[in-house]
Amino acid sequence: MVQFESMAILTKKSGIENKPIYDSAQRRLMPLLEAREAWRYRDLIYFLVRRDVTARYKRSVLGIAWTMLNPLGMMIVLSIVFSQVFRVTIKDYPAFVLSGLIAWTFFSQASSAAISVLVWGGDLMQRIYIPRSAFAISAIGTGLINLLLSLVPLIVVMVVIGTPLHMTILLAPIAMVLLGLYSLGVGLLISTIGIYFADVVEMYAIVVMAWFYITPILYTLDLLPANLQGWLQLNPMVTLVELFRSLVFYGKIPSLENWLISIGIALGMFLIGWLVFTGKSDEFAYRT
Repeated sequence: MVQFESMAILTKKSGIENKPIYDSAQRRLMPLLEAREAWRYRDLIYFLVRRDVTARYKRSVLGIAWTMLNPLGMMIVLSIVFSQVFRVTIKDYPAFVLSGLIAWTFFSQASSAAISVLVWGGDLMQRIYIPRSAFAISAIGTGLINLLLSLVPLIVVMVVIGTPLHMTILLAPIAMVLLGLYSLGVGLLISTIGIYFADVVEMYAIVVMAWFYITPILYTLDLLPANLQGWLQLNPMVTLVELFRSLVFYGKIPSLENWLISIGIALGMFLIGWLVFTGKSDEFAYRT
């Protein structure tokens, strides 16, 4: 059984009898075991994603169209406020805002959903065996579908205001996958901490709100003083949002250096979150 594997049962030959012994050192294999189990339960992850997408919109009058109208409504409000009140003069500003907004919305919603289902889903984890990472992966999968649908209003806005459409938008799924890996890593890391300190989950919502404003969603970095630009470059979401925006808005293929940095950020955060999460996942059902 997988439960025994996760407890690292080893078999040691002694004469004609095989005796199981427990070795805590086997826990070093937990990241690989969890990955294998997540793959074995991939059909379940698919159904979880389908359930989330269906359940979210089946009682809505607009249905799945709300996924596209929600960022569009936010874009209209933010564009009016920042272009008219704060006099931000960026060419094709509505499309500029929307291109960054849908990337950020995916990150904030997907990571928060992963955290919520892992921290508050202890009752289900106690009843049946399901690899705990499956819940987080399904949350990210649902977010990726919403992100893909959000490209539709972005394209509409770009056509309406006359922003050129570029073939580089076909590479957007690569940036989306990197955003998904980063979001999954953050979700796994914060949820693991949140199991021990529940207040961290509530604090995360506040952090995300502040994080939004130090990420160039509503402005470009060159509008800021030079000393602030250097500090904001330390924000990993700056790199990932700009990668996505370069492909869907500017129509530019990022340099090899930018690709490598983006891949390093996404994979690095994912690995940190995965290692921390799998190292403590056995305790989730007993602490939630």
